[in-house]
Amino acid sequence: MTFSVHGLAVSRGIAIGRAVVVASSRMDVAHYFVQADEVQSEIERLRRARNAVAEDIHKVQQNLHELGSTDAHPELTALLDVHLMLLQDEQLTSGVKHWIVDRHYNAEWALTTQLEVIARQFDEMEDPYLRERKADLEQVVERMLRVMRGVESPVAGEARQPAPDNAPEIPLVLIAHDLSPADMLQFKQSVFAGFVTDVGGKTSHTAIVARSMDIPAVVGARSASHLIKQDDWVVIDGDTGVVVVDPSPILLAEYGFKQRQGEVERERLSRLRNTPAVTLDGQRIELLANIEQPEDAAAALKAGAVGVGLFRSEFLFMGREGKLPDEEEQYQAYRRAVEGMQGLPVTIRTVDVGADKPLDRGASRGDDHLNPALGLRAIRWSLAEPSMFLAQLRAILRAAAHGPVHLLIPMLAHASEIRQTLALVRRASEQLEASGTRQGLLKLGAMIEVPAAALTIPLFLRHFDFLSIGTNDLIQYTLAIDRADESVAHLYDPVHPAVLQLLASTIAQCREQGKGVSVCGEMAGDVSMTRLLLGLGLRSFSMHPSQILAVKQQILRCDAGRLQTWAQSVLAAEDPAALMTDG
Repeated sequence: MTFSVHGLAVSRGIAIGRAVVVASSRMDVAHYFVQADEVQSEIERLRRARNAVAEDIHKVQQNLHELGSTDAHPELTALLDVHLMLLQDEQLTSGVKHWIVDRHYNAEWALTTQLEVIARQFDEMEDPYLRERKADLEQVVERMLRVMRGVESPVAGEARQPAPDNAPEIPLVLIAHDLSPADMLQFKQSVFAGFVTDVGGKTSHTAIVARSMDIPAVVGARSASHLIKQDDWVVIDGDTGVVVVDPSPILLAEYGFKQRQGEVERERLSRLRNTPAVTLDGQRIELLANIEQPEDAAAALKAGAVGVGLFRSEFLFMGREGKLPDEEEQYQAYRRAVEGMQGLPVTIRTVDVGADKPLDRGASRGDDHLNPALGLRAIRWSLAEPSMFLAQLRAILRAAAHGPVHLLIPMLAHASEIRQTLALVRRASEQLEASGTRQGLLKLGAMIEVPAAALTIPLFLRHFDFLSIGTNDLIQYTLAIDRADESVAHLYDPVHPAVLQLLASTIAQCREQGKGVSVCGEMAGDVSMTRLLLGLGLRSFSMHPSQILAVKQQILRCDAGRLQTWAQSVLAAEDPAALMTDG
């Protein structure tokens, strides 16, 4: 039966495929296809893992027997018997073989897929005792996965492997409750054509990375992961935020047509790649790229970016189970990005973790806070960990010897933070000089993403060479909206009068002082905001590579001079959104 689930449209385009429903805790399982001649070896890996877990359980049972009877032993013995029974369950073993043989999934992926199928059946049982056996099944599967991780195999995040020639060519879409930023990095090389999550907002990091990958995505779809079943046919409409499950042939044909139209439009935009971004009245606009990894530099160049306006260095720190990258590892990553941009400038933002970008998903260190967005994040964390911060600063200074590098500091709000940060930059440079290590010169910049910073721009202009406006957080903090929370997503308003006043004032003051200013938040890549930003005087936009050509097309159609008067009327309006289509 056809039904639809509604969420937030966060990344354009249409994806059509079979659903792969996964729990977030199992997203780090490898997802790749195997060749026909590898099918039996995958089944054998599965058998070995099952036998190893069974052997471990038998050993525990033997130890209990040798210890003699206690009150706890009968219950524990019964539980171990249940685990052994689940290991041999025909539905589990035959189901996993189906995913390996018919779909060419690797063993880990097949195992977790079948777990989701059976877990849903447990959830629908009326008997409480039987429903609770779902936890036992999950424990058994987790033990098998741990065994298989000790077997040499491709890991999640490895280069994307195409389906074998003889495998069914069935596109896949991912359905999950949530995806962490670390998950999204793995997703970049995954086999999925799009994704849907139950939670998230338009500017949550999950949504941002989806746009950077230019794949259809819907977030904040509430109960999608419970309503959509494993292997259902699903259409993801990233333009409207609608997810259609089990579409009729007519709907499938209609969405297929829209999908082809999108491909034609992208092909048409690609012809603008080498066209300079200049307005009708001759204003040259700088279009920069936001990237997460050094390898993204290639996509930036391909899209025609004239530099990197934001390299999110925190992705080097995530998903490492607390083991931070050392100076050398960071230096090599930054150097690859700098060299990858072939002489164009690279702006590296110092580590910005916290809020929707924790270092490790699910890590429990005893220091969790009720509102991480207002806690020890970004520059606050860096200043609290000076040895870590100095290592990063030294790595960036060393990378600057290989090409033009700009250093960007996130979430500054206090004069004391500015003084401490600049002092540590000087100390890092002195340490390199003392050791005779080659380093380059840096342009220093600050992010304006806290209202306190936007209201004290003269302070920042005295200390920094340029400013970059992070509109995602500026809107969040100005309007007191958690941008990752879908329940308040409707209140997230980029054209709220307060937000526009802060934005316009920052741009104007930078231009008056002859200092560079850019917008690196999601507003920069939103074509509906391009004319307003041009009218406010912005001449430098930084966005995901996938958005550059669409924004460039809009710029080529604009007369920046004529937009100034209209932009001022928008600023003065009680309801700016009502005027956004008039410019």
